[in-house]
Amino acid sequence: MILPEKHRHLFADPIGELIDDSHVSGECILREIEGSPCVITVGDRTTERLLSYGITPDLQIVDGLEQRQPRPLPRSSAFIINCSNPAAHITDDAISAIRKAYTSESPICIRVHGEEDLLVIPALIYAPDYSVLVYGQPNRGLVLVRAEQATKNRARRLMELLERDDETVAV
Repeated sequence: MILPEKHRHLFADPIGELIDDSHVSGECILREIEGSPCVITVGDRTTERLLSYGITPDLQIVDGLEQRQPRPLPRSSAFIINCSNPAAHITDDAISAIRKAYTSESPICIRVHGEEDLLVIPALIYAPDYSVLVYGQPNRGLVLVRAEQATKNRARRLMELLERDDETVAV
């Protein structure tokens, strides 16, 4: 499925709580994820940041890019699953990788060939209840989303805005 240009502005606002870069610390993140059954990161820099705090996310979704520029992948001991997901898309391949990751022994790293930005949506939809998903909001900070009914419903509504195309199928 592809995100039409007319709906892209709806995906710019954080889904969860935005923590300003100046307030992000290992202590802060540990407090927020305490008791969570699963910690998910979307984005290379976000994943690297949590790893630097000594936090190994159960699911790491990365693409080897930071603000569309190539960068080294975060160093992690996670098992790697590869998938394809072009920019502005959510592919069946990516959804399958996410669903597989949630049923596998963690940590798992999904290496996206393409772009991982929109994969916050299916990662949240399929996350175990009460998991915490963390992703970056460029030039602002980190967004923490709790996988609860309200946030999952919001993610489903956003997913409904995507349109079918040849490369993808609906969730």
